[in-house]
Amino acid sequence: MSPNLVFAIETSCDETATAIVDVSARRILAQSIYSQYTEHAPYGGVVPELASRAHLERLPHLANHTLQQAGLQWNDIDAIAATVGPGLTTALVVGATFAKTLAVGLGKPFLATNHIEGHALSPLLAENSAALAEAFLEHDEPYLLLLVTGGHTQLIQVTKPGHYTTLGTTQDDAVGEAFDKVGKLLGLPHPAGPAIEKLAATGNASAVQLPHPKTENPLGFSFSGLKTAVREYLTKHPDVVHADLAASFQTTVATLLARKTAAAIKATGSRHVVVAGGVAANATIRQALMQVCEEAGTTFTAPPLILCTDNAAMIAYAAGIRAHHGLDTGSLSTRVLPRWPLEDMAKTA
Repeated sequence: MSPNLVFAIETSCDETATAIVDVSARRILAQSIYSQYTEHAPYGGVVPELASRAHLERLPHLANHTLQQAGLQWNDIDAIAATVGPGLTTALVVGATFAKTLAVGLGKPFLATNHIEGHALSPLLAENSAALAEAFLEHDEPYLLLLVTGGHTQLIQVTKPGHYTTLGTTQDDAVGEAFDKVGKLLGLPHPAGPAIEKLAATGNASAVQLPHPKTENPLGFSFSGLKTAVREYLTKHPDVVHADLAASFQTTVATLLARKTAAAIKATGSRHVVVAGGVAANATIRQALMQVCEEAGTTFTAPPLILCTDNAAMIAYAAGIRAHHGLDTGSLSTRVLPRWPLEDMAKTA
């Protein structure tokens, strides 16, 4: 019998997260997230050793808190899942080891889960996703995914659980990296995405004209040149209002993502479009994508903000869905995989 109540752990980078999900109901019973802002802020980026240490310190409390929040006992849980890749090696080891130990102690199955697959399926947990879930899970209708994170910027055709086709990816920086690098140029704290969005809210998005980098693949992305353009503009115009530059950068990124998504809709004929990943929390980007989908006559689904950033609910759901569809979910001997392409996920159990 496939597991239904799945407890999951996510420690691929700098968020320590636990969650319990009722897979068949697509319902999050409880989740806890600790973001390691204070640990990494002095360094302007994520320090792997500090991340793994914080995971180790926080996991026991978060696990018990999540269980209590759900009003459950450990015996009520059907399976234990954990992110085993991709991500920071030492951080992944902490979460996977904790989950495996828990699984052995409780006599429950361990489900090894891909972090990116978690993001890819996370929109199905959104409250407004009933139509998408029915089309995808019951009628085998694919959806077009725009994945925007700190390490990935991809357009992916999601055919069914475990089956993903990458239509376009970034040829240099991921969009999240671009936000962080531009944020550093503007003297903003890490992570820069929320800081840029806050600053941009008071700026003029038309104040600075920034380039739209070209790519060989019409569905591909490039952000390195955009970051360079911001740096050069700052050098030539040191007195520029930072809020104006932040707003111009943010709007340029939103326009680029929306145009590529529109091209992918046209190329695939997709009737359903979803966005996922940390950068999907940006309201300007969401609005640009929503407008494109309205013009194309497609549905648009975005997960709630708490499911955009790294979280364990998406890991629990992805693990449960894989098990329900007879796909490989690994075992206690599964090692962490710092690199684990989404295209490798079609393997059956």
